[in-house]
Amino acid sequence: MFGFGKRNVDVGGHRLPGPFGPYYLHELINSGGMADIWLATDQSNRTLAVRCLHGSHSFGLSARRRFLAGCKVLASIHDHEFVITYYAHGKIEGTPFLAMEYVEGTNLKLLIGRADPLLSEHMGNFLIDMATALEHVHASGYIHLDFKPENVLVTRNGNLRLVDFDLSLPKPEFPKRLARNPGTPAYMSPEQLLREPVDHRADVFAFGTTAYELLTFRKPFPGDSADDVLRRQLDRGTGFMAPRELNPDIPLSAERLILKCLEREPDKRYPYMSVVVRDLQNALYV
Repeated sequence: MFGFGKRNVDVGGHRLPGPFGPYYLHELINSGGMADIWLATDQSNRTLAVRCLHGSHSFGLSARRRFLAGCKVLASIHDHEFVITYYAHGKIEGTPFLAMEYVEGTNLKLLIGRADPLLSEHMGNFLIDMATALEHVHASGYIHLDFKPENVLVTRNGNLRLVDFDLSLPKPEFPKRLARNPGTPAYMSPEQLLREPVDHRADVFAFGTTAYELLTFRKPFPGDSADDVLRRQLDRGTGFMAPRELNPDIPLSAERLILKCLEREPDKRYPYMSVVVRDLQNALYV
């Protein structure tokens, strides 16, 4: 059984490199608000990533539930080329963990931040692959609810992997009011910020926000708080610029697609990501 040996942690309770159940943790590669991600190997010397819930959340029931729910969602949908591959999840030494594919690369947020040449080289593929990943999530019966550039990993050769399903929920038949409202305000839909019922079209809005930022290097509705973001979403006359005003190289059909994704009313947006994929392929002549 796990957990009866010496725990590989420092005096502050932070995990250190070393053995972790059947894995060996080599290097901390990312530390988020809820979990750390380690570069690791398993007993067959396969390289992978191991995500460990922070020690500060070890006894937080809501954090544990959210982490476990995300693991279960990934386990059920990961068999797709644009979704991070799932290997295992459980608990070792009292720490909830997720073992998954290791991606040697970065995420879209960092690429956008430095205007990386990889973006212009693979822009059309990035847009279509992101939309295809979300289409798969919805077809599998879930909504992501935290789609943003930070949650899109990019390999060195330009392939994408969608990650982080901690906030994902079963896709409702009809719009449903959420019991909780976590997420990143800059990418949340107006109905989320207003605490109105939501469905998969909240992801359509988040995709439109991400696509806008990818093509213009600006967020469509910037703000220092959720209220600021919502105010800009509801009043499009206050500083909102169409994508082609910032980047004239964007095809007109692609701009129309993005603006349709960003409609304030869910009924005016694309009804399904499959239609977004189709229209993107036509707009980008793929």
